Amino acid sequence: MKKFLLALLFVPLTVLAAGTAVHLDKAPEVQWDRSALQNGARLFVNYCLNCHGMSFVRYNRLTELGLTEQQIKDNLMFTAEKIGEPMRIAARASEQKQWFGVTPPDLSLVARARASADGSGADWLYTYLRSFYQDEKRPTGWNNTLFANVGMPHVLWELQGVQELNHETQKLGISQSGQLAPAEFDKQIADLVGFLVWAGEPAAGFRKQLGFGVLAFLVILFGVSYALKKEYWRDVKKH
Repeated sequence: MKKFLLALLFVPLTVLAAGTAVHLDKAPEVQWDRSALQNGARLFVNYCLNCHGMSFVRYNRLTELGLTEQQIKDNLMFTAEKIGEPMRIAARASEQKQWFGVTPPDLSLVARARASADGSGADWLYTYLRSFYQDEKRPTGWNNTLFANVGMPHVLWELQGVQELNHETQKLGISQSGQLAPAEFDKQIADLVGFLVWAGEPAAGFRKQLGFGVLAFLVILFGVSYALKKEYWRDVKKH
C-alpha cells in the first residue's frame, strides 16, 4: 500500500517541482454521458491497461456505465477470467521497474490524487495526455511539456500523430498526422479522462443525483409546511 501511494504522489510532486505556471486546458465534462464513459473504458483497456492497472476497480463495476456483463467479458475483460476480479495487469511490479526504470502507477485514484495535490484533477490529465512531443534525446523517444522528462511513452501517438515542440515559442505542432483529426483526438482524450475520474469515485454520480433529489424534496416540504403554517394561523386569528 505504501508503494502504491508513493507512486501516485510521484507525478504531482514532480510537476510541482517544475513550476506551477503551466497552463491547463479545461477538460470537457462527460460524467453524465454514459457512451463517453464507455468509450473511455475501451480506450483505457486497449491503450493503458498493458502497463497501468486499476486494482481498486472490479470489472463488474463497469455495469454501472450501462454495459452488460457479457459486453464486458467480450470486449473489455482481457486481464481476468472472472467478472468480479480487479482490473489488474499481468506484469509484476518488479518486472516493470526493471523494464521501465520505474513502476507505472496504478490509475484507480489518479484523478483524485491530482485533485488533492493542487485541485487540477481532470484538467491536468486532459492537458498531459495531449502534450506529448517527439524528443530523440529521451529513451522512449517522447517527452511532455507538462511533465518534463516523463518516462512514459506516447501510447496514443498513432491516433494523435507526431507533435514537435517549437523551443522558441514553447508551442506544439503536428508534424505527422495521426488517424484522428485534432478535434476528434481531443474528444477521445476527454472520454478517457472522464473514465479515469469516474474510476476514482464511481459513486459520485449517484451521490449528486441523490443530492438533487434531497434538495427537490426539501423545496416541496418547505412549500407544504408554509401552506400548513398559513392555514393554521388563519384559524388562530379567527378565534
